[in-house]
Amino acid sequence: MLTKFRVSNFKSFRENFEIDFTKVNKYDFNQECVRDNCINNAIVYGKNGVGKSNLGFAIFDIIEHLTDKKKSELAEDYYINAYSSVNYAEFYYEFLIDNQKVTYTYRKDEYGTLLYEDFSINNRQLAFINKKESYKAIIKFKGAETLNNNLETNTALSLLKYIKNNAVLEKDTTNTTFKNFMIFVDRMLFFRSLKDNKYIGFDIKEGSIIDDIIKRKHVGDFQHFLNEAGVECELTVVDGVLTDKVLVFDFDGKMIPFEEIASTGTLSLTLFYAWFQDIREKGKVSFLFIDEFDAFYHFELSKFIVEELKKVGVQFVLTTHNTSIMTNDLLRPDCYFIMDKERMVSLANATDKELREAHNLEKIYKSNGFSLK
Repeated sequence: MLTKFRVSNFKSFRENFEIDFTKVNKYDFNQECVRDNCINNAIVYGKNGVGKSNLGFAIFDIIEHLTDKKKSELAEDYYINAYSSVNYAEFYYEFLIDNQKVTYTYRKDEYGTLLYEDFSINNRQLAFINKKESYKAIIKFKGAETLNNNLETNTALSLLKYIKNNAVLEKDTTNTTFKNFMIFVDRMLFFRSLKDNKYIGFDIKEGSIIDDIIKRKHVGDFQHFLNEAGVECELTVVDGVLTDKVLVFDFDGKMIPFEEIASTGTLSLTLFYAWFQDIREKGKVSFLFIDEFDAFYHFELSKFIVEELKKVGVQFVLTTHNTSIMTNDLLRPDCYFIMDKERMVSLANATDKELREAHNLEKIYKSNGFSLK
């Protein structure tokens, strides 16, 4: 699990912007929203322009240099905060992997250029490099003793990725945790609930999302999903003129192409389902961030999506403006977060009031009862 994250000098985040998912309250309701004393389900609110999308880009910056998965097309421009007094962005991650505390800090001066890396398990430093001072790395993994620690011939390469790809590590608890950390990062997924299907991480998808649903033979399941979400329809697949197969609505034998008449909300829901095929497979996605997750959704549909994600058990962060789902019927006060450009805190920590299950969180929020100060 991702337990803590901190970023500075990246895009809209000037100084240390921190998320702490370990600040868990002792609520006796919706306990499934917390796992291993860490927030497992989070929904984030904030005014336009505070950096909710940039928060996703920041967390998923790690994908660029530790994996070979889909990289961000949106995070590269204006990488360093315009007000920054230093010429690099710094990222700090804290994970719980195999019940071990894993910390990873790195610095970049642009999207694809690493300057510094520091990796530890249970506060024991195992890998370190500061390329501003030397290209010689410190490597303390068992089995990596003979590995060349000079990265001067490949200055863009991540030290951790270099170790993973080149060292034959011994089989011990520390090395297993390192391996599982790399797997966790490899299985992180970010996407935006908009028609353009922008995503980071996971496998690079080829073809349209409709083609993917047809290829997996999930049309019947997709129809059931839409029906459960309140979209009453019958779907089938027919041979196309320009493509092999076409998904269509079946109106008592009259076939109309799905993509030609589906509403914007239904198309957004289709995008969610396309990813949900993978999300619901146990262990396939380790951490999920959906930006504007309920764009174009009716409030009841937003609640339905959150409930479906909760059933899966994946750790997720969703951004939204929809306050109708800010309710203890769905999550709990330590799982709802508000943010501005400088900080992000849970509702439980945004008031001196002791919040209980019966409290109307939306009403308190709309009456400015929560404060980031």
